[in-house]
Amino acid sequence: MSETPVSSPAPAGPTEPVGPTRILLGLNTFGDAGTGPDGSPVPHAQVLRQLLEQAELADAVGLHAFGVGEHHRKDFAVSAPEVFLAAAAARTQQIRLGSAVTVLSSDDPIRVFQRFSTVDALSNGRAEVMLGRGSFIESFPLFGLDLADYEVLFEEKLELFHKVRAQNPVHWEGRTRPALSGLSVYPHLEHHLLPAWIGVGGTPESVLRCAEYGYPIIFAIIGGEPRSFAPLANLYREAMAKYGHPLQQVATHSPGHVAPTDGEAREEFFPHWLELRNRIGSERGWGPGSRAEFDAMCTPEGALYVGSPETVAQKIVRLKHNLGADRFDLKYSSGSLPHAAMMRSIELLGTVVAPRVNELLKE
Repeated sequence: MSETPVSSPAPAGPTEPVGPTRILLGLNTFGDAGTGPDGSPVPHAQVLRQLLEQAELADAVGLHAFGVGEHHRKDFAVSAPEVFLAAAAARTQQIRLGSAVTVLSSDDPIRVFQRFSTVDALSNGRAEVMLGRGSFIESFPLFGLDLADYEVLFEEKLELFHKVRAQNPVHWEGRTRPALSGLSVYPHLEHHLLPAWIGVGGTPESVLRCAEYGYPIIFAIIGGEPRSFAPLANLYREAMAKYGHPLQQVATHSPGHVAPTDGEAREEFFPHWLELRNRIGSERGWGPGSRAEFDAMCTPEGALYVGSPETVAQKIVRLKHNLGADRFDLKYSSGSLPHAAMMRSIELLGTVVAPRVNELLKE
């Protein structure tokens, strides 16, 4: 990709910063394959049907966005986010529908645009795409890609997606696919450009790449202290100004669970968090998790948003103050956490946490 700033189209959709007294609340999930009442794994087909119920509830309680993450492994049911989102579009009215994230490195940017522009049409303009590398690499061997091309695949495909998103004839040349010379990509969106985010972990390089394109940014904060991301959020704002882009939303994503009391939330969530933590940790060479680690992450400065509505609301407000975040997405599913527990968490987030956050920010 060229080192010169990339020309960005006008902001697309409701991605402008929301101001100091408001933060938008959304949800995301990987479609974790949970367990039934008897402890047996829930089939992927049933998980997907339950996801539709969860999206409907999120819409009914007034949450801002519902995102599903792309994975290609046994423990997560969502491998085709746009197909699910198209179904959700027919079952919801107001909530924004997106990915969390779309693994652009192993996909075709043209097809990504076409699928999301289709979801946008079916949802009457409520689609958004979050682009990223993903936290797993299973899509590379599955689609015949070489991990040695990890960097160039993402860079080139992001550049191509950006050109396609502008809805003009595409002129592009790179290493990873044949060149395009003046071809157009359809369907176009009716009234705006496709809202597109870039999901990042914790590296300045990823932040600067997002700012170069002028896209809104979402930080995946799954460990450590959320306030430690403040320098990266500031770097993003400074880089956006340097490139001459209008300021876009800064969002964060973190795991969590809401229940009537702190004790109930922690006791309900902990065994499922631990199972997922140790399963993923065993793949990545981590040591075993513990209750002490979990409790530390549930403290006011930790990365888990687990607790009563008041506790979670206070923690979201702290995020707003520390990072200036415009949006917070709760990753409400966790391994084997049952559907009923997730439904109650969604309901509390929309009906109790969101109003309380608004009250606290106006004080």
